[in-house]
Amino acid sequence: MVAKSLDVYVLLKLALMPEFSSYDHIGQRLVMSSSEVHASVKRSIKAGLINPQSRLPLRKPFEEYLFHGVPYAFPAQSGAIVRGVPTAYAAPPLSEMISFSGLPPVWMWGEGVVEGAYVDPLHKSARHMIQREPEFYEVLALADAIRMGRRREREIAETELGRRLFHAAS
Repeated sequence: MVAKSLDVYVLLKLALMPEFSSYDHIGQRLVMSSSEVHASVKRSIKAGLINPQSRLPLRKPFEEYLFHGVPYAFPAQSGAIVRGVPTAYAAPPLSEMISFSGLPPVWMWGEGVVEGAYVDPLHKSARHMIQREPEFYEVLALADAIRMGRRREREIAETELGRRLFHAAS
């Protein structure tokens, strides 16, 4: 079994959901096929990141994986200058907490309003979330801060993700 970055994308969405609906519904929300969602959930169950009954992330294993495994398995590095959607420390909520200079990291999108350094998103449809699901967009941007950020940015992103995903139900 090989983990894919889209598995993190699906896990983050599932962590925001109060209950699992259907593969088709989740696929529509994530702008991906239901078969991609199903295969991702299967991989995450095998990895011990999802409860097989509820099909929702197991909070502690997913938190450990997100904070300590994802930056190594799926590092985000800046690339060419492109037009796109801000991510990581250039997107809310971190953009409201951290000041930065230079080119912001962005997911490439021709309709984007910001010019910045290209960063591979966890999934190609991530850019759609800025309009479709702003709360999920912020979670994806926080995950990118963990994938590419410096220590201070990562610590703030971990605190924010912990509050949004892992400690809300506690």
